[in-house]
Amino acid sequence: AEYMGTTFVSRRVDRFMRLLALAGIAVLALAIVVQSVAGARNDDDEFQYVTCGSVIKLAHASTNYRLHSHEIPYGSGSGQQSVTAMNAVDDVNSLWTVKEGFGLPACVRGTPFKSGDVIRLAHVATKRYLHSHLHASPLSNNQEVSAYGGGAQSDTGDNWLLEAKGQWVRGEQVRLIHKDTAKYLHSHRKAYQNPIPGQHEVCGFPSPTKENLWQAEEGIYFSPQRPRD
Repeated sequence: AEYMGTTFVSRRVDRFMRLLALAGIAVLALAIVVQSVAGARNDDDEFQYVTCGSVIKLAHASTNYRLHSHEIPYGSGSGQQSVTAMNAVDDVNSLWTVKEGFGLPACVRGTPFKSGDVIRLAHVATKRYLHSHLHASPLSNNQEVSAYGGGAQSDTGDNWLLEAKGQWVRGEQVRLIHKDTAKYLHSHRKAYQNPIPGQHEVCGFPSPTKENLWQAEEGIYFSPQRPRD
């Protein structure tokens, strides 16, 4: 018998999404699927891990806001696409694809990530990578976190070190540390005004605190491929 890796939301949905992607509406497909998965848990060990190719929403542990981006640039600092934290659970602009770090061999879809791995998060809607660099963040004057590049346009500023208890498990708290600058992915209750009122600042912070804990929640999770008999 031959057993192939599957997804948390089913093979049929995976095929459906591929067809929609060919039609140029993959983001809509993801929005539909995430609605069916939101808030769900699966007791099957195959789907408890965040793996290569998973499309996830990262919830900030202290506020329960989701890591978010959109085609709105910062008005200061780098002027790159802004990254925030948003309270809406069902917004497609909070979806991120988990990939191997820049400069590393391509990971195999379904391979679990573990503590010490270097990853990138690609924003599904705009294709840009979660990024940081030596610019000041707008509200707290910490380090700016932006979304930048996309596809083959990437560099070490997109690399994040995963700090977890072991393998990255859905619903368990982790930290992401920016490789180039050693700053922690961080958020707090400082909120923007127009044009993104109520969204919280996301920034890089120099030390570990409860405000830089995150957990993978809603999304699409791929299981590892099983060996052929």
